[in-house]
Amino acid sequence: MEPSHIVLVLFSTCGATTVVLAILLIYRATLSSKEDDQIFIDAAEHHHIEEQNELIARMTRLRMPIIVLTAISAVLFQPSASGFIKVLRTSKPAQRCVCIGERL
Repeated sequence: MEPSHIVLVLFSTCGATTVVLAILLIYRATLSSKEDDQIFIDAAEHHHIEEQNELIARMTRLRMPIIVLTAISAVLFQPSASGFIKVLRTSKPAQRCVCIGERL
């Protein structure tokens, strides 16, 4: 496999991981916007407390996948960037364009 193909696969994987990470972060932000810091509820509205506990449980479950995806994205980006720089350095320069009227 050519180095440019490897770099393409690394960048694609890094990009896909980052997209999934962004979706999880947006979902967590949506959940946290529904969370109340303080709830003053009487016994008749006990279901609000259960909803808040469910939201907190969802946000807690999202913590580990977000950390793992952040680490994977960071680990994939470094070799992708360095491979891209290596491909740029080792590639042949573009041929010079000969304009009309220019002598060879």
